[in-house]
Amino acid sequence: MYKVSEIKELIRALDRSNLSEVTVKGEGKEQITLKKNSGVQLVDAAEPVTASAPEAQPAAKTVTAAPPVKEETPVKEEASAPKDAAKEDVEHILSPMVGTFYSSPSPDSKPYVEVGAEVKEGEVVCIVEAMKLMNELEAEMNGKIVDILVENGELVEYGQPLFALQSK
Repeated sequence: MYKVSEIKELIRALDRSNLSEVTVKGEGKEQITLKKNSGVQLVDAAEPVTASAPEAQPAAKTVTAAPPVKEETPVKEEASAPKDAAKEDVEHILSPMVGTFYSSPSPDSKPYVEVGAEVKEGEVVCIVEAMKLMNELEAEMNGKIVDILVENGELVEYGQPLFALQSK
């Protein structure tokens, strides 16, 4: 049987996507189907149960993995010397899903990256756990980690910035 927290997480994920329906099959004959604006149906060997789902909001943009967002640092008009131009281009590594952020592969391990670390495109930077599945998140570009925006074990939302990355 599915836990209520797992069903709620599925509903949130569906709500944020442009999918209209998703079916998850468990062990044996367990199966849950979620449909936007039409309800939730839980099938467990014998009888189906239906409950109304929350009103879905249209997704602004849905992608397989959340792309980095380019952010221009505002330039202050001061009489002082100009700041390093390379620090003006900061991009964020975003969470591609709702889940729990983990900075290392296990509690005993070192974090994948720390502030100041140089990362290469395709290098694993963290794990986002969703529905008991560990999803490794990879850097989408070369750069330097200038800030880690979430704490280990923190719940993250779809599209939430996880790292600030200075592009090379």
